[in-house]
Amino acid sequence: MPGPSPVFPDVLVVDLDQALLHGGLRQELLWRKIKLTCDQHFSARPIGSDTGCDPQWISTLPFDTNIIAQVVQWKEAGGRALLATSGHPALAQAVATSLGIFDDVTTLERSQHEPDLIALAQKMGVGNLTYLGKSGHVTPKVPEPTLSKADSHGTRPNAVKHNLARAIAPYFEVMRPHHWVKNLLVFLPLLASHHVDVTTGTQAVLAFVAFCLVASGVYVVNDLLDLGADRAHPRKRLRPFASGQLALSRGPWIGGGLLVAGGAVSLAIGIEFLGLLLGYIALTTLYSVFLKRRIVIDICVLAGLYTARIIAGGLATGIALSVWLLAFSVFFFLSLAAIKRQAELIDSAERGLLRASGRGYHVDDLPIISMIAIGAGYVAVLVLTLYVNSPAVIVLYTSPQALWGACAVLLYWISRTIMMAHRGQMHDDPIVYAVKDRVSQICFVLILGFVVGGAVG
Repeated sequence: MPGPSPVFPDVLVVDLDQALLHGGLRQELLWRKIKLTCDQHFSARPIGSDTGCDPQWISTLPFDTNIIAQVVQWKEAGGRALLATSGHPALAQAVATSLGIFDDVTTLERSQHEPDLIALAQKMGVGNLTYLGKSGHVTPKVPEPTLSKADSHGTRPNAVKHNLARAIAPYFEVMRPHHWVKNLLVFLPLLASHHVDVTTGTQAVLAFVAFCLVASGVYVVNDLLDLGADRAHPRKRLRPFASGQLALSRGPWIGGGLLVAGGAVSLAIGIEFLGLLLGYIALTTLYSVFLKRRIVIDICVLAGLYTARIIAGGLATGIALSVWLLAFSVFFFLSLAAIKRQAELIDSAERGLLRASGRGYHVDDLPIISMIAIGAGYVAVLVLTLYVNSPAVIVLYTSPQALWGACAVLLYWISRTIMMAHRGQMHDDPIVYAVKDRVSQICFVLILGFVVGGAVG
């Protein structure tokens, strides 16, 4: 026989500001306002005033599913559930309407940031009131409730036993370490010039670390600004800030700390490198709030940001960059940037959208984007073939004809990558995709083999 049903107090009050939302309502509204301000300032089209009650935005908010489950359980036991807020009654009403599990909305007075529950109980004319909020599970003037204090936050009693790795994981994930592979480009000037020694190697490593820290800091800021778009995306909604794994209030500290750390490392390299890194930060920030909505300009900026890493590698190591390397990188990364947009548009088309979220492209632009990707990629291969026949290659390679093999493999890889994006099989940045893709890994090994064979052969 099942045991007796638990007895619940009559009224459950859930704090919208401090409990129902992961990270808190204040931070959600703050970053939404910053995002809308940026859009208002930079958008070519006028944007109407925002009331904060947009149903589409509310539907994407990271509500605590465990607290929602408790409210449902409470209602099933015959109790009443109210949604409380200290300063956003209209928004609370919109949230209550969206969730459909609350009987009413009430305002909550706070004394020194703590809720005045006694006043609330008197205001409602009830003596049996239970509160779920930041300060825990509190029941004034009634016996201890059935729900435990740990349950009030939507966490299980053994939550404190979670291992350190699980606690650190969201902080590590928000830094996007899988994108650090892009920063290996700082080693390209060193490798292309065959000028490898302890000094240049050390400087290149420092440059790599600086770019990893700064790029991660920029990603944090970008995630905070793109909360709405990320939450509407089938995969990006799982990012730490969008999903509520990390409180939004920690974002500025994480992002700021990474940027400061990256700047400190760059100082050890030199003032010119620091200047380039500051320019990189400024350009990526401008890209996040404005340029990524501008067609063609956005992919040119992305190509420039990739190339900036190569230039930074040259500054860090003191190696002059050849026009061949710069020309190849500009066209090659323009192709990758176009492939990235192509993949996003394919993804939008598969989800029935007319345009990519947060971008200036329409699905109808796919043929043009594909042509840019193909054309720029093939020009990059052409630059490489011309380099093979140039006098400069004889100085560095004993058997330069081996580089023809690298050209052939690169031509195949670019063609195949564009085809994978066209089929909707690419869900990451092209470079990140290449790191995970087995065929791309084989192509990289083959290209490396041809280059090494040409150098030592």
